Order: sequence, then structure tokens, then C-alpha cells
Amino acid sequence: MNITSIFVLSLFILLVLPTTVLGECTCDAGKINSVSNKALAYKVAAIISIIVAGAIGVCLPLLGRSVPALRPETGVFFIIKAFATGVTLATGFIHVLPAAFDRLTNPCLTGKAWQYPFTGFVAMMAAIVTLMIDTFATCYLKGKADDDGNAKAESTTFNVEDGGGDHGRALHVHTHATHGHAHGSTAALSSHDCVISQVLEFGIVVHSVIIGISLGASEVVKTMRPRVAALTFHHFFEGIDLGGCITQAKFKCRAVVIMAMFFSLTTPVGIAIGIGISSSYDENSPRALAVEGILNAASAGILIYMALVDLLSADFMNPKMQANPKLQLGANASLLLGAGCMSLLAKWA
Repeated sequence: MNITSIFVLSLFILLVLPTTVLGECTCDAGKINSVSNKALAYKVAAIISIIVAGAIGVCLPLLGRSVPALRPETGVFFIIKAFATGVTLATGFIHVLPAAFDRLTNPCLTGKAWQYPFTGFVAMMAAIVTLMIDTFATCYLKGKADDDGNAKAESTTFNVEDGGGDHGRALHVHTHATHGHAHGSTAALSSHDCVISQVLEFGIVVHSVIIGISLGASEVVKTMRPRVAALTFHHFFEGIDLGGCITQAKFKCRAVVIMAMFFSLTTPVGIAIGIGISSSYDENSPRALAVEGILNAASAGILIYMALVDLLSADFMNPKMQANPKLQLGANASLLLGAGCMSLLAKWA
């Protein structure tokens, strides 16, 4: 299954899930059934601002390949990516995980089964499954790249016969064998970046749809302005993080366009769905609480794992950063600033 099929299937499943929570009973009998003009105006503004911010964010690292200062091997790139990864990490810990706890511990979820701490369990399992996918996919692609490299090395081996004497001896000359192995290692590294970018985007897509539907179905006008600002900020820097991964993975143009479009459109599509179902969508129904809580918990587990293991660990252990104390200091400060800014936004959204 190619990348296009995977993302189309994932988005279809995520967009169909909200229809399973329509028309449920609620703890809140005073559910508003009409969308006010002011609330609708904020939602439309949110769609436009998030699309623009997401598109700019994800495209900056991609277009930055033509700007020497923004190429993946430069110190500036490391510092910008550290800030964006701090935003992603805070999104998982401060925004998505608490939302999952809020949903899965809601009094509307009755029964002994819901007394179990499902939020932490789902987040933990999502992180473990992400690790498994990351490991198996990387091993498979690395093995394939090594096989291709060995095949290229063998194809350049030829015999040179020594013409002196009756006992000719075959001289095996291996040309470009080292180059072939190096090519395989480079391909394997690129394949790992490919896996990282796809898994990261999946985690972003999951919580983006849920956030969008929540905003689109909401009728609380006074909280919408700060929520729109927070979502725009969050989407912009998550886009930079994802764009950096896509740049390092060296995808073909078609795959880059597909991934950029999916990232830019998931939250706005979720908002549009939320607007459409706002009259019948009940965020306090048991089924809605369970679906949102489980998806948020899974998304948090994926984002936290990806931020700590595949993004921060890989960048901060990079030989270029290890050999440059000033770059380490700048990247650490940028990481703390990104996480701090996104954590501060939790006060309003």
C-alpha cells in the first residue's frame, strides 16, 4: 500500500468516526441547537487562518532547501526545528493528554470498565506500537537498501586476466564497493526519515481532526478568539516540525504535495464537519466522550514518543551538534522556548 492510500484511508476513518456520536443522550439538557452568526464568523476565520498558517509552516523547510541558511545540515535549521519540536512535545503533554483525561474521566461515562485508567494505558500502548512500527519499518527498509547496495557493488566486479605465462591468474577487481555500501547506508537513513515523517503526520492528523470538530461544534463564543489564535500558532510550528522531517526524508514531489495538503487541511476539514453537525453533535454523550478520549490519548502517546525519541534524540545526538557547544546551547534554549510558549497557550485554549 503506497503513501497516498494510507493517508486517504486514515483520513476517511477519522472523518467517519464523528457520525457515530450523533443524536446521543447527554448529561447537559441545555444543548444549543443553532449556530450564532458570531460563532460562525470565528469558525470561518479559524479555517482560513489555520490553512494559511499550516501551509506556510510545512512549506518553509521545503522551500528553505534553496536558502543556504535553512538547509537541514545548518545550525539555524537545528535551532528552528528544536523550537518546533518543543511545540509538538507541549502539544502532547499539555494540550492533548489532559483533554484525553478530561474525556475518559467524565461522570457521563458510567460503568466499572471506565474506572480503569484508560488514558494512560492507551497513550502507553500508542507509544509502544509507534516504536514497533518505527523499528520494523526501518529494519525492513534498511535491509532492502543494503541489498540494493550490495547488488550494485557485485555488478561492478570483473576479472582481469594476467597475460604473463601459461598459468593465467584471475584478478578480481572490486570497483566502487565502498561507494555502493555508502549508498545503501544513505538510503537506509533516508528511509528511516521517511518512516518518522509518516508516523508523525499520522499522530498530528488524529488530534487535528478531533480539535477541529470540537471547535466547529462549539457554541462558546467567548473562548473562540484565544482558541483560534492558539490553534494557528500550534499548527504553524507543527508544520515546521513536519516539514523538516519531510525535507530530511527526501520524498518525491508527489508525496510531498500529498503530505503537505493532508496536514494543512485536516483541522479545517474537522472544523467544517463540526459546523455541519453542531445541531446534533453531543460532545457530552458517552460515545463521543469515549471516541474523543481514546483518539486523543493515542495521539498524545504518538506525539510524545516522536518528539522525544525520533526528533529530539536524533537531533541532539547528531555529531554536528555534539561538536558545537554554542549550537547545543542555542538548541536547548529554543526547545525550552517552544515548549514554554505552547504550554502558556494552554491558559486560553
